[in-house]
Amino acid sequence: MPEYAVLIYANDSLHAPSATKEELKECDEHFDSLVATERMRIAYALTPREHARTIRIAGTAVGPYAADGDVVAGFYILHATDIDEALEMASKDPSILTGGGVEIRPVHSGGVIFGRGTTD
Repeated sequence: MPEYAVLIYANDSLHAPSATKEELKECDEHFDSLVATERMRIAYALTPREHARTIRIAGTAVGPYAADGDVVAGFYILHATDIDEALEMASKDPSILTGGGVEIRPVHSGGVIFGRGTTD
């Protein structure tokens, strides 16, 4: 069965480290409904943009990646001791050298739901 990535675009993430269950109720209900289908393979909620760091060829900046014409081309999850270690690992991503960039943001919650999430 083919797999499809769902990339969420919003004004900002609701998943602040201090978010309450009530504030996340609508997100959690949607998540639960997708889990019930047994079709969702992996899900992560990111923290708000204030927690983001961006790496471009010019260096590292505080804040989310934003550039006209660029699109999300993929994503990966790093296990790191802190954001500085994640920045160091991500700073070698080839998209930076070709004029793009990467955004590093702490994951709020999530993980593998069912299966391995492969495209086989």
